Amino acid sequence: MVKVKKDNQNTISLSKYIAHAGFCSRRKATMLIKDGLVMVNEKIITDPGYKVSQADKVKIKGNRVTPANVKLYVLLNKPKDYITTLADEAGRRTVIDLIKPAITQRVYPVGRLDRNTTGLLLLTNDGELAHRLTHPRYQVKKIYHVTLKELLQDTDLQKIKLGVALADGVVKVDEISFVEKKKKNKVRLVLHSGKYRVIRRLFEKLGYQIAKLDRVEYAGLTKKGLPVSSWRYLTEKEVALLKRI
Repeated sequence: MVKVKKDNQNTISLSKYIAHAGFCSRRKATMLIKDGLVMVNEKIITDPGYKVSQADKVKIKGNRVTPANVKLYVLLNKPKDYITTLADEAGRRTVIDLIKPAITQRVYPVGRLDRNTTGLLLLTNDGELAHRLTHPRYQVKKIYHVTLKELLQDTDLQKIKLGVALADGVVKVDEISFVEKKKKNKVRLVLHSGKYRVIRRLFEKLGYQIAKLDRVEYAGLTKKGLPVSSWRYLTEKEVALLKRI
C-alpha cells in the first residue's frame, strides 16, 4: 500500500489535478483512480484525494498528464521589497521567486502591488478570470490597512469620504475608518478603484506620508492563516466564488 502524503496548502487532490488538466471530468478522474489506472511518480494510486504538487509526475494509462494544462490559483501574502512582475531586468526580487521551485508552471499576478506594499496577491494562469477581476466593470472590492507617519485629521478623513481629485480623476472610497480609535494614524480603507498607486497618491495629495500599506482582503479572500511570504492554492469553493463575480 502506498502511504498517502500529508495534506498541506500547496498541494491539490489527484482527482482535481486530472480534471484541471482537462483530461476528463472530476467524476471520471475519480473512477480512473479507483480502477488503478493512475500513477504518481511511477506508483499506482487508488485514492482520489491523494495530494499531489506541480513537481509530481502523473500518468493515466501510461500517458503523462501535462501540468501545463492545469489551471492554477495561488494566493500569496506578499512581503515588502518584492516587485509584482514575472522577471526584472535589474535583478530585483519578484513575487515569482516566492513560489519557486514548488510551482514551475507560469502564473501571472492579478493586478499589482508596488514594491513597498504588502499583502494579498492572487496569481493565476486563468486569463478569463484575471480579466474579470481587474476590469472596472466588475467592481472587485479591496481592503487595505494604511499606517501613516502622521495622525490623520478628521477634516481630511471627511475629504477622503467625499472624494479626492487626482490627476487622472476623482477617487472615491467605499469606506474609511480608523483601525483603532486611540491611534488615528492607522486607517482601514475599502475601495474598488484599480488605479495605479491610488492610495499612496490620495494621501500624498492631502500631505500625508505612508509608513506601511497592507492589503488585507481581495475579492472576498483574506490573509487568515497565511503568514507573510507564504502562499497557498485556493480551495474549490474560493475559485467558484471568484468565478461568480
